Amino acid sequence: MFRRSEGVHYDLCYLSLRRLGVRKIEARLGFRWCMEERDMVGEKPSVELCKGVNGLDKIVLREARGNSAEVYLFGGHVTSWKNDRGEELLFLSNKAIFRPPKAIRGGIPICFPQFSSHGNLEQHGFARNKIWSIDTDPPSLVSNSLIKTFIDLILKPTDDDFKIWPHSYEFRLRIALASGGDLILIPRIRNTNADGKPFSFTFAYHTYFSVSDISEVRIEGLETLDYFDNLKERERFTEQGDAITFEAEVDKIYLSTPDKIAIIDHEKKRTFVLRKDGLPDAVVWNPWDKRAKAIPDLGDDDYKRMLCVEAAAIEKPITLKPGEEWKGKLELSAVPSSYCSGQLDPQKVLQG
Repeated sequence: MFRRSEGVHYDLCYLSLRRLGVRKIEARLGFRWCMEERDMVGEKPSVELCKGVNGLDKIVLREARGNSAEVYLFGGHVTSWKNDRGEELLFLSNKAIFRPPKAIRGGIPICFPQFSSHGNLEQHGFARNKIWSIDTDPPSLVSNSLIKTFIDLILKPTDDDFKIWPHSYEFRLRIALASGGDLILIPRIRNTNADGKPFSFTFAYHTYFSVSDISEVRIEGLETLDYFDNLKERERFTEQGDAITFEAEVDKIYLSTPDKIAIIDHEKKRTFVLRKDGLPDAVVWNPWDKRAKAIPDLGDDDYKRMLCVEAAAIEKPITLKPGEEWKGKLELSAVPSSYCSGQLDPQKVLQG
């Protein structure tokens, strides 16, 4: 994002970037850095660094048509995704605690190198509890030419981190807005161990979607699949329904899921579409009323307005030898939808 391209004007944001530890920018690149990019026809996609809640650094992405996203450097955490009408598409708890190291409740927390309690680390690992950096010189990444608004972040272990998880790694993350407003997250994790040892990890994007009413929502694309039920000691079952609906607490890990999953919000006539690559599993979670009351940073009735559907790699941990890199992709879309005998119509999102 922060590099010269033909027909693009750059404004000075050097001081803000330097404050984050980005040094010798002008000397190395030969021009002044910016947080805003203007294209040849006057559109203004932008990437702005500013202060968020409790003074935490956040990055605001604005796409030319008005779509936007907000990303906190704490956790590499997407906390907002809005369409061109300014409608919020992600759920963020009003009780979210923006004080490190407590993870932010809502948005898209990153679970790495461990999902949930599937290992010896703290719940969901540590990536969501760390301060990330802006990646000023990321390796090349084949990108959609329609994507003009993005930010590259990086997380590396500290000396204290080695005491918790004794491995060296580089976790690079690109967060982008496509021209139509799709939100795209591309993680790349590389084993940089100097001792020749491999490491394994599990991973999830713990995405909180904003919904009108959980009782008016259904998920399509997970029918007939096997899943682990976390409410029944991770016992394995096979999904029997035509689509997933909600009447009580749900906490399931669906296995070997398709590349596309649809979340249909009947009341809002909106469908979220998850497209994913390198993330074979999908977690579905809603705490319902009793569990919600036991979560300090979640409102008692917040469960009605949220649904977590999480692109993940859990059943089969990813193993990397030194020098090897894993890459995944999550693309989120929000499109109009309607019912026709309980199925998506007319867009046939899952087949499209």
